[in-house]
Amino acid sequence: MTDQPLPSIPKVDELFHHVPHPRIAQRKTEKPVKTDDERVGVNGKVALIITAVVGTMWCAYLFAVLGITGIAGAVSNDSTLVLLVGAISGYFLQLVLLPIIIVGQNIQGKAADKRSEQTYKDAEAILSECLQLQQHLQAQDQILDDVVQHVKAHAVALRRLGSPPGPATA
Repeated sequence: MTDQPLPSIPKVDELFHHVPHPRIAQRKTEKPVKTDDERVGVNGKVALIITAVVGTMWCAYLFAVLGITGIAGAVSNDSTLVLLVGAISGYFLQLVLLPIIIVGQNIQGKAADKRSEQTYKDAEAILSECLQLQQHLQAQDQILDDVVQHVKAHAVALRRLGSPPGPATA
């Protein structure tokens, strides 16, 4: 054919080297953050339990029954019932239960913030991996372009020698 040396086509690993994002290795050793994982004392655990119980529909039904009982007591002029319902809803629920629920929600909020931070770090790692994937594809494109140029040069050289381009016949 020709006495010219064939041009060297680079390999992908010469043009691209994958470097995994550190978050990928870190993620393998981490578990997802849960509210139960928060370091809270006995008071915090009690607040979390009360917050979870008060946040149910059964508790909403109980509060509805309490409110309806107060209305029934007011309509029937039962002052003892009205005072009892008022004391339970006005004093106990508002002055005792509300601060406990706030403490429980603060603890839940801290866990949610940690989960949010993990999600952000995961998204950062995914973006880094996607950018490297794009670089890898560009390296492959360069190699494919080099191969196409090599094939075209080879076809031109074959035409000059008078051989028809295409596969050899046996």
